[in-house]
Amino acid sequence: MTKLDLNPSEFDDYYLRYINKLSNKTELRKGFKNGKDTLIDFFKSIPKEKLTHRYQPEKWSIKEVLQHLIDTERIFMYRCFRIARQDKTALAGYDQDEYITPSGADEKTIANLLNEFTTSRNHSISLLNSLTDDDLSFIGNSSGNAMSARAAAFTVIGHDIWHKEVIENKYL
Repeated sequence: MTKLDLNPSEFDDYYLRYINKLSNKTELRKGFKNGKDTLIDFFKSIPKEKLTHRYQPEKWSIKEVLQHLIDTERIFMYRCFRIARQDKTALAGYDQDEYITPSGADEKTIANLLNEFTTSRNHSISLLNSLTDDDLSFIGNSSGNAMSARAAAFTVIGHDIWHKEVIENKYL
């Protein structure tokens, strides 16, 4: 299943900013595997003194961005799972800013954050491998809008790219 298979009716326009980061040839399961390696290498390459850097006082640090990627993946893959299982319950949104302070990301080591990311990503890959293309095509309701299970998953890998580019352009 590639990004090219996605129909705009499967997700809210808000998520285009992330989905458009992906090539039309991006294959969902491979995208998760490749993205895992890319992000691990990227975060390992950042100098230690930069990990708590904020490009503006009210912005997140690099460690907090990584924690945000982990938290968002957990939430979107939960959405993916519930939608793929044909759960018709409307899924609530979340306030990403409310998650950062209690996460304590800046007090965590980069090794611990990367371990947390790896564990979460491996779980996501396992979940995707357990779902059929038909499962992933099911459309549910997330944050008051239509969302397919596969759109939730594609959003994760596009979201990773989005934030990697933000770090490259504003933090480093």
